[in-house]
Amino acid sequence: MSVIAITGSASGIGAALKELLARAGHTVIGIDRGQADIEADLSTPGGRETAVAAVLDRCGGVLDGLVCCAGVGVTAANSGLVVAVNYFGVSALLDGLAEALSRGQQPAAVIVGSIAATQPGAAELPMVEAMLAGDEARAIELAEQQGQTHLAYAGSKYAVTCLARRNVVDWAGRGVRLNVVAPGAVETPLLQASKADPRYGESTRRFVAPLGRGSEPREVAEAIAFLLGPQASFIHGSVLFVDGGMDALMRAKTF
Repeated sequence: MSVIAITGSASGIGAALKELLARAGHTVIGIDRGQADIEADLSTPGGRETAVAAVLDRCGGVLDGLVCCAGVGVTAANSGLVVAVNYFGVSALLDGLAEALSRGQQPAAVIVGSIAATQPGAAELPMVEAMLAGDEARAIELAEQQGQTHLAYAGSKYAVTCLARRNVVDWAGRGVRLNVVAPGAVETPLLQASKADPRYGESTRRFVAPLGRGSEPREVAEAIAFLLGPQASFIHGSVLFVDGGMDALMRAKTF
C-alpha cells in the first residue's frame, strides 16, 4: 500500500485523514508540533527542514502521497504566524518532498486550502505577491502591517491555491498530481476557537452553508482520500470545494 505524509495530523482534518488512510492499510507519516510521528514546528525554516529530512528518512526517499493540512486560523497570535504556517510551511514541504513523490506509485499531493481564498480583495493583498515570490520576510512584514489575522488567513489560502495551480506543468512533468481541497466551516478545534473569539465569533457562527451545518473532519478527509487515489487519476490542478454549497451561494456566477 501507499506511504503518505500528512502535516497537521494530530487534530481536526489531519487526524481524521490519518485514521481513514491507516484503516485502509496505508502507511501514514504524521507531522505536527506534538503527538505525531514527526514533531516539527512548520512556522520556522528550521522546523520545516526537520520535517522534510525526517519524512525522507522514514520513507526511504520514496513517497506516494503528501497532504499539507497543517494551518492556523484567525485566532492565531499574529498575522505573521498565519503566513509562515499556511503558506511557507506548505511550500517548503512541497519543494522538499517533490523528488521523493516523483519516485512513488501513482503519486499525488493535496493542499488543504479554504473557501476564505475566494474572499473579495484577497487576491489584491500585497502580502500575496510576496508569498508567491518566496519572500517570507517581506510577506510577514506586510501581513503584520495589515494587522488583521482574517486578512492574512484569506491571503495565505489564496496564495497557496495559486501556488498549486502555477505548478501544474512542473509537477505533471514529475508524474505527480497536485490539487487543493477548499473546506468551508469544519467542526474542528480551530473553528471552535473562532466561534469563541470576541472579534470573529459572531461572523463565524453566522457562516452557515446551504446544507445547514458545518462539515465533520471525516467528510473533508474522504474528499482528500479520493484525490489521493486512482479514481482521481486525471484530476490535476483543481480546487475541490467541500463546503456544503457555500461557494455556490456566495459566487453563483463565478467558477
